[in-house]
Amino acid sequence: MDPSEVEFLAEKLFVSIVPNFNLGIIHLISGDVGPFRAGLPVRVPMWIATNLRQQQKCRIIAPDWMTVEELERVREEESQSRLFTKMPSEHYMIEGDVLLKLAAEDIPRSDEIRTIIKDIWDMRMSKLRSSVDAFIKAGGSHAKVDHLTTLEICSVRPLLPHALDLLYRLQKGPSSTQQASGTQSGSQ
Repeated sequence: MDPSEVEFLAEKLFVSIVPNFNLGIIHLISGDVGPFRAGLPVRVPMWIATNLRQQQKCRIIAPDWMTVEELERVREEESQSRLFTKMPSEHYMIEGDVLLKLAAEDIPRSDEIRTIIKDIWDMRMSKLRSSVDAFIKAGGSHAKVDHLTTLEICSVRPLLPHALDLLYRLQKGPSSTQQASGTQSGSQ
């Protein structure tokens, strides 16, 4: 799975909007959405919210976790813990990115929120790189890591299997390394 596929999955999350139009229920394969009444909040998938916001047909209400106070608490908890902590949303980075790009004026203190989300991401990626480095140096063959988001897993997925494969080949001995390099150079 690549980041664009993760973003596709994240866009199915529901967010609240305040529409500025009236419309009945929309029947979708994934379920019904609406009715839409001007000025009354309604929960819709993020992909609908972003589409309506681009058309200036609604105002997006930030998710409960997307406040400076809540994110500062999460950042503090993450910085104090040696392990990964549970994030307020499985797709916090994508939700934050999409909503803050599209509807920054709808979200109070959006610049501070953007900075804190980036800080949390950087902290977690640093922990993840350190964990992968320690895992490889220890010669591990499997590990259990709790509370990683799908996007974070996708960020190490391209590197980790390749590194583990090379380590395995090195541990087997020089003949397997030569076979692998001969196979690669012969196929190029």
